Amino acid sequence: MAVNVRIPAPLRTLTGDQELVSADGATLADVVEQLEASYPGMRERLCEDDGELRRFVNVFVNGEDVRFLSGLASELSEGDEVSIVPAVAGG
Repeated sequence: MAVNVRIPAPLRTLTGDQELVSADGATLADVVEQLEASYPGMRERLCEDDGELRRFVNVFVNGEDVRFLSGLASELSEGDEVSIVPAVAGG
């Protein structure tokens, strides 16, 4: 099933400057794998070596933080919107 993925500016070099891309997957993990296949280097930017999401990368499905859902196992439906948001730190 196709979902829309919003790509933040720092990752758009991987997507040919596209802000919105489409990916297929029943779970967020499936979508990450598809993004990696289409845009090599994406998984490395999103996930740690152990496969879990990097702590400074926030991912939302339809506005819900996946850390409060099921993380990479979060289930997706046709037309869902996945937003990748790098964490912002400051002082």
